Amino acid sequence: MDPTRVDAPERVLTVPNLVSFVRLAGVPLFLYLFLVAHQEAAAVVVLAVGGTTDWVDGYLARRLGQVSRLGALLDPFADRLYILATLVAFAIAGVVPWWFAAALLAREVVVGIGLLVLRRSGHGPPQVHYLGKTATFLLLAAFPMLLLARASETAAVVAGPSGWALAWWGLVTYWIAGGLYLAQIVHIVRAGRRATP
Repeated sequence: MDPTRVDAPERVLTVPNLVSFVRLAGVPLFLYLFLVAHQEAAAVVVLAVGGTTDWVDGYLARRLGQVSRLGALLDPFADRLYILATLVAFAIAGVVPWWFAAALLAREVVVGIGLLVLRRSGHGPPQVHYLGKTATFLLLAAFPMLLLARASETAAVVAGPSGWALAWWGLVTYWIAGGLYLAQIVHIVRAGRRATP
């Protein structure tokens, strides 16, 4: 039997959870480097590492058999935190216009309200949709490229258009995924009401 495998879903200290904690620690580090220290090159590295390791915790959880309830919450929370923190920081610094940030934040608000309704009905969050994962990947890939375009005039020729292409693709996909989540939420709530005598 593989000694690294964990069958208890309540386990906290697992390898994938540690990866998620490291990713979470990268958020304040990025904000400090970008907004306080004005070290844009280092901030690009932190964003790139945080984005490219998005899949690592989930992969390790499945590979090592260390799937946990905490991990299932930490992974999407880390993604949301990266996106929200980066959007606000970018809007403040003028990397992206406020309306672009508002369009993404509005999606979070809409889906967040749906999740609150779901919780009040006694249900957990809906199953993560593949399109939602794709949208998150696109945005986490777009952000370091947009910052790289700002930090380097040489790289801006390629990084700027590529970053905005990914950002627009991510924005549209993010809203489509949000619509799918809302449809899931409505279905779950209605099914629960029908099942209640």
